[in-house]
Amino acid sequence: MTSKRGQEYCLIVEGSYYSESEAQRALQDPFIEDWVERTGHFRIHNLDEIEVAKDVTLGSLQIFMIDEEVFEIISNDASLPLTEKKARMVKEALQRQAIFDEIKVVPLEEDDVI
Repeated sequence: MTSKRGQEYCLIVEGSYYSESEAQRALQDPFIEDWVERTGHFRIHNLDEIEVAKDVTLGSLQIFMIDEEVFEIISNDASLPLTEKKARMVKEALQRQAIFDEIKVVPLEEDDVI
């Protein structure tokens, strides 16, 4: 599929998580642990400072369950949507952390936005 300029993307991930909150926690934990190791502390407002990939913060990512053990990760920041490049960088970061079993980058359809 040829990407359109300005097209927003999302990640479809699979993993052994049984709820959105469990998957969200799994997504956040390794990045928070790295942050604490670097800074020595963590507060909830730091989610908007912790970069998962260039220009993508942990606080800007939202996860939704779309099927059993299948989740969609989107940007919840309308001013900084996930472009294809950013989505691929997030995918690489998640693969390095081994958080999910499968990770795909796909275009986000306008009617998919919750």
